[in-house]
Amino acid sequence: MIVMKFGGTSVEDGKAIERVAAIVASRLEQKPVVVVSALARVTDSLVTMSQMAASGALAEGLRLHRQMRQRHFAVLASLLNGRGETEVRDRLQTLFDSLEDVLRGVAALGELSPRTSDNLLSFGELFSSQVVSTAFRARGMDAVLVDSRQLVVTDASHTRAVPQREETNRRLRQSLKPLLHADRVPVMGGFIAATADGIPTTLGRGGSDFSAALVGAGLGARKIEIWTDVEGMMTTDPRLCPDARRIAVIGFDEAAELAYFGAKVLHPATLIPAVEKNIPLYILNSRNPESKGTCIRAHAPASKTIVRSIAAKRGVKVVNVRLPRIVAAQGFLHAVFEAFDRHACPADLVSTSEVSVSVAVEASRHLDGLIDDLKRLGNVEVEDNKAILCLVGEKLRGRIGVAARVFSVLASAGINVHMISQGASEINISFVIEERDIPEAVKQLHAYFFAEREGDPPSLVKQVFRGKAVPREGTRSFTRATGQGL
Repeated sequence: MIVMKFGGTSVEDGKAIERVAAIVASRLEQKPVVVVSALARVTDSLVTMSQMAASGALAEGLRLHRQMRQRHFAVLASLLNGRGETEVRDRLQTLFDSLEDVLRGVAALGELSPRTSDNLLSFGELFSSQVVSTAFRARGMDAVLVDSRQLVVTDASHTRAVPQREETNRRLRQSLKPLLHADRVPVMGGFIAATADGIPTTLGRGGSDFSAALVGAGLGARKIEIWTDVEGMMTTDPRLCPDARRIAVIGFDEAAELAYFGAKVLHPATLIPAVEKNIPLYILNSRNPESKGTCIRAHAPASKTIVRSIAAKRGVKVVNVRLPRIVAAQGFLHAVFEAFDRHACPADLVSTSEVSVSVAVEASRHLDGLIDDLKRLGNVEVEDNKAILCLVGEKLRGRIGVAARVFSVLASAGINVHMISQGASEINISFVIEERDIPEAVKQLHAYFFAEREGDPPSLVKQVFRGKAVPREGTRSFTRATGQGL
């Protein structure tokens, strides 16, 4: 069997769902389980209307609610053309009535708890799975709607719940295997789950990918397909660099690094269940089903280029903490990271010395309490409007002079580097630059590492040596020239 997950843009309207139905129909012999996200932009709209309700603007929230209902009914009508539409409309109307009741409850209380937020956000996938499963049946598939909240069991960490894998696997096997044996097509919403007591939870934004991986791991799937609106994983973001290329095959570890540092094709946690079960994932384009996409597997063939891909993570702050040198440094780093842990603030990058530490964190996090605690330890400075650039490739740490070439490219473009991280990982070089410099940095680095044919000396190295013979990579002369240890 296989798991097929379709993202929001793949089910955004009637035409998109028609394409999805055709794709699933072409794989019926492989016994698919289908996982769907909410229709495009629905989750964002649910967040907005819930915030409106909590802030006293219930009327505006209910206006968005009506627009959302009309949109879903219009999509349903375009797919069914009157065939059995009344019954499904009634089921959808019941869901929308429930959503309105929750919004009114939030308005009455004047607050939005994490538990209520999870309940509100779960409606997006409940709507879409209802519409998609109905469309499948109208096209001759024996599709059956399955409530993910009855199968995926999590703890009570609302908004970022942690799956309870053993119980989830038991429920998945018990509920879905009989359906697959009967050649039925289970359709379920991603992103949503519930506690053992049945309280709705969510797996975090982008969690539909995670849902698909959990289902695939729990059922021992042959493969997991993530259908989106891009050709697969790319050598960089094509919006930043039009020369970006599709990556045919990439390793699990490389894909995880790219996902964490800004490659939005995948949810970072998606890979964990797949890695554990050694299940290959395929990133495919629902708008171009003939494209081969990207295969993510445990071991990928060696890349023809030093760098496999370049990822950028915007919206970063750098927190600098410096201890006065007259103060004993013992225990300083422990106290700093204890403060980060106490405020549940994960670090993206870290650079340290005996009496100072710089930590890159997501700018969206509230840091006031953390900063107050850090000021008790030393001088604190926060730098805004930063971004992380990450280069991923096989055994980058062991390749002499790679970092020197990276920073030569950036220096030639007049781009300053604020923090550097190399050596902690075998497969990436990461650094912090100004957010405004990201487009130019990506464009220059991509041209350097990907534009040349394999075996040709990169153009920047030619410039550095001004027409002289370029030393062969790995030799002492190359190391001296490019900066060993960088």
